[in-house]
Amino acid sequence: MVKQANDAPPPSPEEAKERLEQTLFEIKRVIAGQDAMLERVLVCLLAQGHLLIEGVPGLAKTLTIKTAAGVLGGTFARIQFTPDLVPSDLVGTRIYRAGEGTFDTELGPVFCNFLLADEINRAPAKVQSALLEVMQERQVTIGHDTHRVPEPFLVMATQNPIESEGTYPLPEAQIDRFLLKIVIGYPAHDEELTIVQRQLVPHPELRQALTLDELKELQRAAIGVYVDPALISYAVELATATRSPARYGLMGITDYIAYGASPRGPISVIQAARGLALLRGRDYVLAEDVQALARDAFRHRIVLTYQALAEEVDAEKILDAVLGAVPVPQLDLARTSAA
Repeated sequence: MVKQANDAPPPSPEEAKERLEQTLFEIKRVIAGQDAMLERVLVCLLAQGHLLIEGVPGLAKTLTIKTAAGVLGGTFARIQFTPDLVPSDLVGTRIYRAGEGTFDTELGPVFCNFLLADEINRAPAKVQSALLEVMQERQVTIGHDTHRVPEPFLVMATQNPIESEGTYPLPEAQIDRFLLKIVIGYPAHDEELTIVQRQLVPHPELRQALTLDELKELQRAAIGVYVDPALISYAVELATATRSPARYGLMGITDYIAYGASPRGPISVIQAARGLALLRGRDYVLAEDVQALARDAFRHRIVLTYQALAEEVDAEKILDAVLGAVPVPQLDLARTSAA
């Protein structure tokens, strides 16, 4: 009997790290700086989640996902969200063929491996609801038929924080579907110098570092990364502290939080932490992994009060206080793994 590819053992942590480092190296041949963003793109791919990026224009958000698609050999589509967009522009529609008297289904641009939803908050609610189904269910319903999107599937959405005209606040249910949200700023001087210099020469030709089948193997390896129950409890405690800060002695931030992180917060932290551990060559999660990703997993899941907005208290300040107040579990997972 021939052994199927998906029956093969997943790569070891060392093999996974080597493959992922090669992937990052190829992406960084095009993208200068933004190391955190690039790492989170791979983490979301490994954890099979979606990524929301907030940053001013010109920070290589679009180029990043397009480059990642080229390095991984997947299909790429970009949708520029505008107020006049309709759901069929995303998912597709049924077209009547008069000559044949039949309907054909024309699939939309969401049927790809890597989807860039550019300026996602510029589209109205109907479009957001259409995107919500494909993000959560990995499928699209057109008429009475359901169509699966290709696997792997990653939505990377961008938001521009400096414009509010012609934008629509994203529904909380949709924001909650993003595994991580990262906020990126301007590059450092040396990084920007490299960016400018690279514009003076032709872009390097991308080399494929991973196949989609190899990426699926890495996703299976990430699922097998060990997470100690104490770390799961730690992630839940962090979420609880955003809902009931007074229980953790955080009286100073109680009036700033209308709603704390949903249960998807700790789920996202743990799923992403497994991907980050694999990216760093481990088959077990450390508390440092959870701490590194807690802000990215919680910042978009905290609803602030009007008082917080008036006093310019943002989610970052709240999460700084939460991370400082919740005790970190002390584990020697490296010794346990070696044993």
